[in-house]
Amino acid sequence: MNSLGLVGESPQICQIRRNIEKLGRSKSPVLLLGESGTGKEVIARAIHDTNPMGNFVPIDCGSLVGPLMESELFGHTRGAFTGAAETKRGLIELADGGTAFFDEIGDLPLEMQVKLLRLLQEREFRPVGSLATKKVEIRVMAATHRDLAREVENKNFRLDLFYRLNVVSLRLPPLRDRSEDIPLLVERFLERLGVKHKLTQEAMDTLMSYDWPGNVRELQNCIERMVAMNSGPLLQTCDLPSALQTHLEARRSLPASAAAAGAGISTTRPQVTLQSGIIPLTEMEKQAIQNALVYTKGDRVMAACLLGIGRTTLYRKLKEYRLVS
Repeated sequence: MNSLGLVGESPQICQIRRNIEKLGRSKSPVLLLGESGTGKEVIARAIHDTNPMGNFVPIDCGSLVGPLMESELFGHTRGAFTGAAETKRGLIELADGGTAFFDEIGDLPLEMQVKLLRLLQEREFRPVGSLATKKVEIRVMAATHRDLAREVENKNFRLDLFYRLNVVSLRLPPLRDRSEDIPLLVERFLERLGVKHKLTQEAMDTLMSYDWPGNVRELQNCIERMVAMNSGPLLQTCDLPSALQTHLEARRSLPASAAAAGAGISTTRPQVTLQSGIIPLTEMEKQAIQNALVYTKGDRVMAACLLGIGRTTLYRKLKEYRLVS
């Protein structure tokens, strides 16, 4: 598979590859969860391409607004409304025999959720202005960055539709939790741009320690920007976008004590708990987190930066080591 969202050898990506192979053999609905930019549509296309039948039709639920959204999905007959000069097929009919991918399903208006539920249950729909229904055979996949269970609690999403969609769910990891894949992603981006550029070690280290709130999409934009703005084939830290320049300056300004904390070395000797004199790794990690928090005066975002880990990872370890109340 050559899709950029699947580039990498991290345990998370390897597991996703295995799941794609399994899901490609079924027709069950799949719900893809994850932050924006993690490659949910890439994974949906990969599942479809494992056993390609019919068209893969992406449907942007965020754009389905206004009086014409039903027509966009289900089509309409000639004269169904003002301006309907001819009969038009909708996106659902285009997906017949293939896959309909509802991107950002959490943004779908409630009135359209009812019609989608009927489509899933009955495998039929009715074009706007028509008295007859049409049968379709489609596989439905959906994606969202929202917490749909919470949206159900807040009455923004139908519980019955949630159950229909949530037959199989895959959660895509944010890039900050699989930073070991960044060099491979960078290499693939450069190949696609058709250039022979390389990154300096400091530039690559900066990319790997950054939090990437925009995930793979942000990394791709970053590499394209560096290639466009550089003055030679060697991409350096001066070619980084402003957000990463700020991140780099924060790293460069660390004194030796903070650098030691980032490396997991305590400036005060941790308590030795084993008779052999060996300090457990968990104790060293706990001490490093404590040192970073002391230096940053409790700023968890900066502490995560110093430690070279993502914010989510830091929060999980704070709970694990009971360093938060």
